Amino acid sequence: MKILKSDSPVLIPILVVVFVFMFGLQTLSAQTRVTYKSAKSSSSYFQMAVQIAEAIKKGSDGKIIVTVEESQGSVQNVKEVGKRKGDYVFTTPPSLVKLAMSGQKMFEDKNPNYQNIRALFIIPALTMHFVVREQSGIKDFADLKGKTLLIGKGSFGATEAAKYVEMFGLAGQVKLIDTELNNAVPALKNGQIDGFATAGSYPAPNVIEASASSKIRLISFSDQQIDQSKRTKLVIPANTYSGIDYDTNTMALSVGTYTTTLMDDQTAYQLTKTFWEQKADMSKANLWWGAVRLENLHILEAKFHPGALKYYEEIGVKVPDNMK
Repeated sequence: MKILKSDSPVLIPILVVVFVFMFGLQTLSAQTRVTYKSAKSSSSYFQMAVQIAEAIKKGSDGKIIVTVEESQGSVQNVKEVGKRKGDYVFTTPPSLVKLAMSGQKMFEDKNPNYQNIRALFIIPALTMHFVVREQSGIKDFADLKGKTLLIGKGSFGATEAAKYVEMFGLAGQVKLIDTELNNAVPALKNGQIDGFATAGSYPAPNVIEASASSKIRLISFSDQQIDQSKRTKLVIPANTYSGIDYDTNTMALSVGTYTTTLMDDQTAYQLTKTFWEQKADMSKANLWWGAVRLENLHILEAKFHPGALKYYEEIGVKVPDNMK
């Protein structure tokens, strides 16, 4: 066997290859890869997830790489906690987390991994919009009697709208059109419907489109109606949409971002810290981030991950004892 000496011309390229290989391994090991389970790719929540992924990469100098996965819904996101490994992050309404941890309704499988769910931060709420043509004469919810309302096929907004029609005494008195929401704006503009209901973060793209092409009104609800709905009150500020020069009180379903105890403390800390530090820049691209505020963290219905809790305590957020 021929032994290569240190000054051998063959040895130098070998050493270079070994060095590059080892350096590459170190670079890969320095990166943390996170899976972010979001929503349907056509939804604003998927767009939010992409924004968050880009913000985390930028804010962490590429040390945390977030891969966004499409989802068929919030229930699926929670159920996958039962089988996911590694750094799994997902979005869902806090009410579903509460159901999962108590093993109720769609979570009767009582997977023990549901107990490992931990909160990170909040994202924009699902906000109900009841959009009506100004010419329809509709001023409040009671005025929907005898009118035609498109509610969107198979959506959260459709379920909520139908529930409110019954809850507020208009069952059988409103013609509900159960079809795809992408038909709503042209149907409203052409006078085929009197209004439509939609749920999403505000400003909602389809409501922006409607206000740009037609004279519209947004139905505002009383505090009593909002309490009766068992949803969170949210105020859509005046001038959020063209021609709407008044505040609109409406119902919202809070949405949170969660992980599990499988995530290490440093990663959870960095994710949470980077999200809040990048929120201002994200707000410049999409106004819906302006509705996300630290004082609303209490709605998350779960204990914070220790890494997230560390960040909130560092910046002086008062965290309820039951979330520590």
